[in-house]
Amino acid sequence: MEEMETQIRLTAGEIAQLWVQYLNDSASKCVLTYFLEKAEDDEIKPIIEYALELSDSHIKIISSILTEEKNVVPDGFRIGEDVDLTAPRLYSDGFILNYINQMSKVGLTLYGSAVAASVRNDIKTYYMNCLTETMELYKRSTELLLSKGLFIRSPSLPNLEKVEYVKKQWFMLDVFGEKRPLVAAEVDNLFANMQRNALGVAVLIGFSQVAQDKDVKQFFLKGLEIGNKHIKLFRGKLEESKLPAPMGWDSEITNSTTQTFSDKLMMFITSGLISMSVGYYGTAVSLSPRGDLTSMYNRLSLEVQLYSEDGANILIKNGWMEQPPMASDRDELIRK
Repeated sequence: MEEMETQIRLTAGEIAQLWVQYLNDSASKCVLTYFLEKAEDDEIKPIIEYALELSDSHIKIISSILTEEKNVVPDGFRIGEDVDLTAPRLYSDGFILNYINQMSKVGLTLYGSAVAASVRNDIKTYYMNCLTETMELYKRSTELLLSKGLFIRSPSLPNLEKVEYVKKQWFMLDVFGEKRPLVAAEVDNLFANMQRNALGVAVLIGFSQVAQDKDVKQFFLKGLEIGNKHIKLFRGKLEESKLPAPMGWDSEITNSTTQTFSDKLMMFITSGLISMSVGYYGTAVSLSPRGDLTSMYNRLSLEVQLYSEDGANILIKNGWMEQPPMASDRDELIRK
């Protein structure tokens, strides 16, 4: 039965997930290999090694699936071409651990979507295994962050003592007047989006220090400006409700200006962070009943999408954007 099922052609959803994951894991392999080379903390090294093992395993499995299905394997990224392992340390061990923890949370979301998008049993089983592995990575990295006092918890709220019902439209629609306190989901999204932006800002500080191309460097600097603005807005919303906001990771970047990662790799990682922001802001809109928050997220999402277009133009201009799998252009085939 299994042998028969693997003969079924991959769906568009399955090929899209495999293609994107190959690129992501080949990029992760470069970054994690560099992190492992520079790490000094003996407790953090095993976490990096485990994350690296997962990326290595995924690359081999996806390559095998694509080859068997007579699909070309993406170029992706390679150690030696896209990362210089001899370059000085760029990020602290604490930042590396937090980066892996945040990326594991992203992986949980992506692999959950991949399971839902998979039809063929072998592909579905593969992504369920990826989900289990990533849950373990998240668990290990979270426990280590907690033991080192580096885990940043979201704010706590008062205990709910009785069930209440909303009685006024003011609960949702008051954009300009006096605002009601934030509900739990709004607090969680503001806090999480602020954390993700703080991580992105720290990543871009390092990238901007070691970027070689002038346009790429300017792109990263613009991203820093956008990220810091968003952090300020999210912090303001939390402080309006007298809630604490997390601190940034700016101090965890060294002063190195030696080329560490290729501009192509750094642009790819940044483009991925941008895409995730758009998705998370969309989720925040759906979970934030207060009108001013919905308006804010929609405005910020548009700003991020325009920034993403600038990044795509740089990728295309330099020949760094691999074309994803596409449907056949029937009109072009007919003209031929």
